[in-house]
Amino acid sequence: MLKAKDIMTEDVITVKPEATVEELARLLIEHKISGTPVVDDANHLVGVVTENDLIKKNKRLHIPTVIRLFDAYFLLDSGKVEEDIKKMVAATVDEICNKAIVSLTEETTLEEIATIMSEKNIHLLPVLRDGRVVGIIGKADVVKAMTK
Repeated sequence: MLKAKDIMTEDVITVKPEATVEELARLLIEHKISGTPVVDDANHLVGVVTENDLIKKNKRLHIPTVIRLFDAYFLLDSGKVEEDIKKMVAATVDEICNKAIVSLTEETTLEEIATIMSEKNIHLLPVLRDGRVVGIIGKADVVKAMTK
């Protein structure tokens, strides 16, 4: 059974939290990648940022529905609006990256990786050893592994 260590890309392009959104966009284009781990100075994983995070930064703001009930007004989905606004005005990677990280170890099996990607709708998974990034697995890596 193939494991993460067998299919991961070991030469991982990473970005620091303080990098600007513009620097991130250039990095993704230059290296032709769809996302990257966000790491601190000790190479510890602090988040993951993808093209989708950049796209969300530039999307149109959805105005929430307001309901009036017995002379009181209720704003529906206000938490989502606040989150959207924060991403839209973000200037650094730290402000747009996903900090609810799903990661793997080098021993995670291909079956587990495919399950995580499918069930959690995640397409880029960092591989960690002692909390540090040692590899990355994307959808293409999983598909390629299926041909082995």
